[in-house]
Amino acid sequence: MNTEWQKLYDLAMAVINPHEISKQMYVGSVAAAVLTKRGNIYTGICIDTSSSLGLCAERNAMSTMLANGENEVEKVVAVYKDGTVMAPCGACREFMMQLGENARNIEILLNNDGKSMSLSELMPEYPY
Repeated sequence: MNTEWQKLYDLAMAVINPHEISKQMYVGSVAAAVLTKRGNIYTGICIDTSSSLGLCAERNAMSTMLANGENEVEKVVAVYKDGTVMAPCGACREFMMQLGENARNIEILLNNDGKSMSLSELMPEYPY
């Protein structure tokens, strides 16, 4: 893993804090870090609920990015509480693709060995 990925990984791991909010909500077992084209980094945690209203860490981080007026992502990393790098789920991939045509170039870390792929490689049939 190169130094840029390591920095994103470390920032994501820093916000891991698994805990129960209520009997219906558990948060923080997955975290993500998003690097924008402007060089800013946003983090987020997963919000798991007993219904389908939860939110993945990647979309949580990108929501914060959007709230701060940015919409161009360079890199994304998501990690589980044990430190394992995770690929984004289908909903997160779709969300990222909808950021615009340049989203196809978002680089995503896929494992702890430093393997990465572009979003378009993970979504080869997307219409962009």
